[in-house]
Amino acid sequence: MFAVHFIEKNNVLLTQLLNKLPTEGEELKIKGRKAKVSSVKRVDELNVHVLVTIEVVTKSKFVVDNSKKKKR
Repeated sequence: MFAVHFIEKNNVLLTQLLNKLPTEGEELKIKGRKAKVSSVKRVDELNVHVLVTIEVVTKSKFVVDNSKKKKR
């Protein structure tokens, strides 16, 4: 068992006890967001730091139709 710390930009996102270590380039889902493993660093025999990059979600703005509003 390994204590795996998932880190993004010096922020610890998640810490888990895992039997299998993630590999570089592996796609993960952390807290419902897509992430990709960029590197894996072993701190000691039980602790592992996994650096991840989270996919940025862009929200689209909807267009408001002003022609249906009542004019004053």
